[in-house]
Amino acid sequence: MKTCLTLIAALVLLCGEASAADAKRPNILFILVDDQSPFDLKIYNPQSRLETPHLDRLAREGMVFDGAYHMGSFVGAVCTPSRHMIMCGRSVWHLPIAPLAREKGLCPPKIDEQTIPAVFNRAGYATMRTCKEGNSYEAANKHFTVRHDATKRGPTPETGSAWHADRVLDYLAERESTKDTKPFLIEFGFSHPHDVRNGTTELLAKYGAVNHKDESTPPPAHALQPKLPANYLPAHPFNHGHPGLRDENEVSGVWQRRDERTIRNELGRQYACSENIDIQIGRVLARLEALGELENTYIFYTSDHGIAIGRHGLQGKQNLYEHSWRVPFIVKGPGIKPGSRVEGNIYLLDVLVTLCDLTGVATPDTNEGTSFKPVLNSEKPSIRDVLYGVYNGGTKPGMRSVKQGDWKLIKYDVMNGAVHETQLFNLKENPQELLAQHHDPQVIALTGVTPEPHQVNLATDPRYAAKLAEMEALLLAEMRRLQDPWRLWNQPADGLTPPHEDSPRGQGKGKKKKEES
Repeated sequence: MKTCLTLIAALVLLCGEASAADAKRPNILFILVDDQSPFDLKIYNPQSRLETPHLDRLAREGMVFDGAYHMGSFVGAVCTPSRHMIMCGRSVWHLPIAPLAREKGLCPPKIDEQTIPAVFNRAGYATMRTCKEGNSYEAANKHFTVRHDATKRGPTPETGSAWHADRVLDYLAERESTKDTKPFLIEFGFSHPHDVRNGTTELLAKYGAVNHKDESTPPPAHALQPKLPANYLPAHPFNHGHPGLRDENEVSGVWQRRDERTIRNELGRQYACSENIDIQIGRVLARLEALGELENTYIFYTSDHGIAIGRHGLQGKQNLYEHSWRVPFIVKGPGIKPGSRVEGNIYLLDVLVTLCDLTGVATPDTNEGTSFKPVLNSEKPSIRDVLYGVYNGGTKPGMRSVKQGDWKLIKYDVMNGAVHETQLFNLKENPQELLAQHHDPQVIALTGVTPEPHQVNLATDPRYAAKLAEMEALLLAEMRRLQDPWRLWNQPADGLTPPHEDSPRGQGKGKKKKEES
C-alpha cells in the first residue's frame, strides 16, 4: 500500500512538473495574409496611406525584416507552392507538387507528416488553424487538431476577415473554459486582401474606393484614393510570359485596365481589406493580453507573397520584382529586441525550422530551411548572402532572379523564345527597380516621381558588364544548387531534359487555379 501511495505521489509530481513545463513553453501565433506587398504598409513605405496601428505596434515591440522572400512558383497560383514551403520547409523544386520531384526522388514520401502541425502535435502542442480554402497544402492542413477553413472575401463580419478572427477567439475561449494549459500553435490566416477585394462600406469610403463592376469604364476618381505607386507604369515594357493569366486579365474591378483611376481605386480596395485585417489582429492580440498569454507568445506576421496592382504595369504576383517577390515579415516575442530592424535574407521556407528552434521542438530531417533564430536574438543580421527566385507558371523556362547584397538580376526566357530580356538593378541606388519607361514625362506627370538618370535597368550599360557577368554566373550556380530543372537561353543545357507541360504536379492542379490564382 505504501509503495502504491509513493508511486501515485510521484506520478502526481511528474504531471505537475510536465504541466508547469508546458506553461513555460512559448506559444506561436502565425498570422498569414494573402496577396500583400510589403510596400502597402507604412512599416516599409512611409508614403503609404494605409493605416495599420496594430501592425505598427508589433513593429515597435518586435523585429521588422527588410529581406524576406518566397522562393517562387512553377504555377500561376503562387500561393500554393509558397504555402507548401512554409509548411514543410523545403525548397521550391523539392516540394511534393514540384514537377517530377517525387519521380526523381527529390521529395521524401509522407512529407505531410513532417509539416508544422504534425511536428508540433507530436511535441505536445495544441494546434489550431483558420484560413482560406484551396490553393494551400491540404495534406498538411489536415494535421491541425482544430481547423476552421473557409474563403471569406466579403464586406460583412460573417463573410469577411472578422470570421477568421472569431474562430481564433472561439478557440481561445474554449481553452479558457476547459483550462487547457498546453502551449498552442495557431495559424491565423486570412482570405483577404486577395481579390475580390470587397471591403467594408466604412473602410472603402475611407480610401475613396468602390467595388467597381463595369469593365467598360474606369471607376470614379476620388481624392481619398491612394496615389499611384512610384514604379507605376501603364503597361509592362515587354510580354510577361504568361498568356491568359487570370491575375493580369480577369480580376474583378481591374480586368486588363491599367489607367490611373482603375489602379488607384483597386489600391483603395486593397487598403480597405488590409486595414480590416489589422482590426481583426487587434481583437485577437487584446484577448491574448487579457488571458495573460501575450508575453509568452511569438507572433509572426507575413504574407504568402507580394502583389503588383499597377507597379511596373502589372496586376498580379507572377513576377520577380521586389513588390511581388518580397513579403512583409514582422516577429514579436520573448527575447526579441523591440523596434529592431534587420535585413534577414530569409525565405518563407525557413519558418518551420525557426519555430522548432524557438520552442525546443526537434526539427524534422526533411527540413531544408535555415533557422533565423540567431537573427531574432540579434546575434547576426542575416542568415544567407544569396537569394534565388523563380516564376515559370506560364511559358517555359520562365523568369529567374538572383540577389546578392545591393545587386539583383532578373531574366526572362518566355513566349517560346520570342522574349529574352535581362534586368540588372542596384537596389540601393534604385530601390523601386525603375526602368527607362519610368522616365517618360507622361508617367512622371501621373506618379509625381522624377527618377534620377542612373535609376534604370543597367544590364545593357557597358560600365556594369563585369557585374552582369558575375550575377549571371551566380544565378546559374543557384539554379544548379537548387536543382532547377530548366536552363535559360544563354546558359549551358547541363544535359537536362525539362519536365513536359503535363508532368505531374500533384495537389493544387485543376480548375481552381483558373478561378483563383
